[in-house]
This record gives sequence, C-alpha cells and structure tokens, in this order.
Amino acid sequence: MCPDCEDFARTVLLLGQLALYADMNGADLDFVDAVSPSLAVSLPEPPPGTFPPGYDPNDGPEYPGEGW
Repeated sequence: MCPDCEDFARTVLLLGQLALYADMNGADLDFVDAVSPSLAVSLPEPPPGTFPPGYDPNDGPEYPGEGW
C-alpha cells in the first residue's frame, strides 16, 4: 500500500462521518464548522489511480457566479 493511502482513506472516512453527523437532528453544527476545515486541509494527496490519467480538477464547467 502506498505511504499516504491509509491516511487518505481514514480522512475521507472521517469527512463522510462528519457529514452524516451534520445531517442528524440535534447535531452540534458549531463543532462541524470547527472540525470540517481542519479535516479537509489535512487530506493528503490522493493515492495514484484515484483519478483517471490527465484529470485536471481545475478543468470543468463554470459554476453559477463564476467567470463573469
């Protein structure tokens, strides 16, 4: 397994669990707002093979409000 694969998988799992928690009734949204950016920033580079060859995350459709 690549050196960052385990970290990547664990961080993605935590982000998913946090998203599920945020949708629960009574969730502490201040906690979600505090923790989610830290988890997202700690996400390592995706392991090789996660995206197809030549994939450019900056290449795609313009979203509403962009490109004006």
